Amino acid sequence: MAAIGPGVDASGAVSALVLAIGRPSFPDVLIDTLRTVADVGHCMVFTFESQRSARCLLSAGNIAIGPDLGAAYSEHFYSADPNRDMIFRQRAEARPILLPNFARRMYPKGYRKLFFEDSAIVDKAATAIWVGDHCTYVNFYRTAAQGGFAPDERQRITAAAPLIGAIVARHGQERGAAIDPADKLAVLFAAGGPLSVLTAREKDVCRRILEGFSSEAIAGDLGIALNSVFTYRKRAYEKLGIASQNELFAIALRLMTAPQPLN
Repeated sequence: MAAIGPGVDASGAVSALVLAIGRPSFPDVLIDTLRTVADVGHCMVFTFESQRSARCLLSAGNIAIGPDLGAAYSEHFYSADPNRDMIFRQRAEARPILLPNFARRMYPKGYRKLFFEDSAIVDKAATAIWVGDHCTYVNFYRTAAQGGFAPDERQRITAAAPLIGAIVARHGQERGAAIDPADKLAVLFAAGGPLSVLTAREKDVCRRILEGFSSEAIAGDLGIALNSVFTYRKRAYEKLGIASQNELFAIALRLMTAPQPLN
């Protein structure tokens, strides 16, 4: 994927990530999405259930020793992470937590050596979200070869982080269940949901927009005129009270990432 430019809404960029929830391809789609949003070099995901334990759920990207870092954090270094206290202080808040901007001085010497010097990490952003008794803690890293986040990249990853954190948390719930993306979209348009107000043809058009089809491809796939695609899209957007593709993605992402009870 190509990186998005300054001021561009990142909601469309994460649509593929939503459709990858529960699938083996999720780590690859995650890092591709993060590179598109803000040229993130590596992502690591941890889970907390108590202040005395942590577990690495996922490591993806360009840091060769990523798995070793995940194991070291889970076994010992989680207790030295300054973000941990903030995460547990905000445990009662049912919303994503944005962690402070990276500052090397926040971390003790041994932590700095392993996680920043040995691994060449020079910048990071992080978010966390509690679902029941489980916290999903998502870290986005930049390496020395990339340099730190530029101001516009920092802005984009900060804006996208809560949504991405919620998606990763859902993946953690559904991991191992190979859910077909088509089934995920079908649920969105089921009776009773916000998108159920659309006619069958309006749903056909909107569903293909969410799957990444261009207007021309939608016309060809449905066997209708291009002008008809524009008409159905316009009617659908009016019924949904939206004016753009990004807003349609936002509706779909909100529905697909709404927290579900853990078993």
